[in-house]
Order: sequence, then structure tokens, then C-alpha cells
Amino acid sequence: MRGVLAIITAAVLMMACGQSKERGASTQTKHTFHTDVLLKHMPVKDQGDGELCWVYAMLSTIESEHMMQGDSIELSADHLAFMYLREQCMRNYSENEKRALTTRGMAPMTLRLMRRYGCEPLSTFRAYDSIDYPTLCRKLEVMTDGMTHQSRGAEQVRHEVEEQLQETMGPLPRFVFMYSCEYTPLEFAHSVLREQEYVTLGSWTHHPFGSEYVIESPDNFYAECAVNVPLDSLQHLVDHALATGHAVCWEGDISEPGFSFEEGIAVMDIDAKDATQGRRQIEFDRHATTDDHCMAIVGKAHDDEGQRYYIAKNSWGKENPFGGMMFISEAYLRMKTIVIVVSRQVLDNHQDKP
Repeated sequence: MRGVLAIITAAVLMMACGQSKERGASTQTKHTFHTDVLLKHMPVKDQGDGELCWVYAMLSTIESEHMMQGDSIELSADHLAFMYLREQCMRNYSENEKRALTTRGMAPMTLRLMRRYGCEPLSTFRAYDSIDYPTLCRKLEVMTDGMTHQSRGAEQVRHEVEEQLQETMGPLPRFVFMYSCEYTPLEFAHSVLREQEYVTLGSWTHHPFGSEYVIESPDNFYAECAVNVPLDSLQHLVDHALATGHAVCWEGDISEPGFSFEEGIAVMDIDAKDATQGRRQIEFDRHATTDDHCMAIVGKAHDDEGQRYYIAKNSWGKENPFGGMMFISEAYLRMKTIVIVVSRQVLDNHQDKP
């Protein structure tokens, strides 16, 4: 991490799961956008009733990273949801605690889950349609609590939890078969995610710039950290990532009235030049900026007035005017980003710039 901090600091010197989506959204729009950059990406997914946007967005970012390098992959969010719920069940059992199970989380947690449990292609494991995750969580909570009081062994608990998960989600494959080779999920994960390949960045004045801090979000269940950079540097790194073929996983606030899945836009009532570091901090300090949702930023565009937007791949299905994509204004990104997760190559390349 010391090396990453050094790169970030040098870069600085050189120059934010889903809320409920609007169903039955209109396919008509009064907004016109002209694409400037659009990276390769897999089709838009629908996360359904699970609050798994953080998994979908991070996997979409990884998929685009590989597609831009000529390697087409499509990863299973369901595999990681299965492992995440199983982990929570076993934690409750081992610690003899009665905690509510959840499908909420943060984008960097996806990377940790992949390193811990591996991953699978979507073609290998796709859960049954319309998983009722709230009901599944409640069933698992009851099961785990009952097993704890019955003093059953951990292996028996794991077996019964997995039976319930597979009954609800589908049989979980133990191996991945690709290009005539057999992999375990961990081996497959190592082929699509290198160690420390991604770095998480935030921008707040209550942490020193160039330092690492624990992300202040109620969904940060693994105490994930981010590196703090000035706001202008954060935006510049997003721009540089897209210009050099790297998608960006965006995590931020969608509670603003200017965020509309129905219209496919996220806008603020201020200009980008007025979305300053100080103004952003005030919004955060008064809890007007919250950690709500994750999307993968895969492009840039402009409107008829020349205003710049970022093109984000959402995970709420395709029922909006842009096939499920969102256009995030420059001011919105500056004001409402909690963190971004980006390839370390972006920082390395940026470091080489004069």
C-alpha cells in the first residue's frame, strides 16, 4: 500500500447499493447526448430484489477491463451473493450472535470476496430468476439461530445452509470449465483479478490527502479503506481512466431529486465549476450525501449545450430511454461520489505523464 500512496501523492502534486428503482420506466426522453468515449461492456443486467449493485458494478468494471484487452468474460454476481450469505451465516454461528443477514455492501468488498471465494462465469452459475433475497435472508437467519442453540457442528451447519441456498438459488458448481481446462473458482478468480490490481479512492477534507482511511459507510462491513485525493485529481483520474480504456466503478449518492432512472440522468442544479471540494464536504458533513448505489462508468458524452456527462452502466434492467444506462453530469460526479475503484494501471500511467 505504501507504493500506492506514493503514486497517489505524486499524482496529486502533478495537478460513492441501490435504492428502489422505478419500474415500468419510460423509453422516451427529452435529453439528447452525443457519445465521446464508450468502452466495451457486457449487456446491462437486472439485480432484481437483492441490494447487490456493488457486486454488479465491480464485476462490470472487471469485465470491461478484460474486454478492452480483447478477452471477453461475463462474471456471475450470483456466485458471490451465495458466498456472501453463507459467510454471514457461518459468522453468526461461530460467534453465537443473532445478526440480520444482508445483501448490502461496497464495491471493494467484491474484490475481497473474489480473493476469498473465487468467482465463476455467468454461463457456469446463474441463479434462478426472481430470487426473493429478503425472504431468503430471513430463512437463513432462523436456520442459523436454531442451529446455534442446538450446538450442531460447523460442518453440519454449513451443509444445511448450503442446501437452503442451493434450493433457492440453484446448484453451485464446484469447477469452472473453460477453453478445455478445469479450474476451481479460486483458480479462475486468479486469472481475471490480479493481486492489488485495483485501488479505491475518495476525496474528503477531514482526512489528509495522500493518506489511507476507512470508508465511512454503514455498508462497509469489511472496514475497507480508500486513499484520499483532492477532488480535481479524483475527476482527472476518472477522465484519464476512460481515455486509456479503463472502466471505473463508481459508488455514490442517488438520493438527489436530479437522479432519475426513468429519464436516465443524474444532474445537479449547479454548474460543475461550483461543485467544489468545500461544498462537497459540507454536503457530506450534514449527511446530505449518502452511500446508496454503485455503477460502472464506461464512457463520456456531451449534450447539445456542450455540458459533459459520464456514461454509467446500471444494474436495474434496460427499461429506460438509454437501455438501462445512466448519464451522470460532471457536477453530480463531483458532488456525490463516495469512492471510485479503478485499475492501478491508471495511476501508473498518470504518474508517467509530464
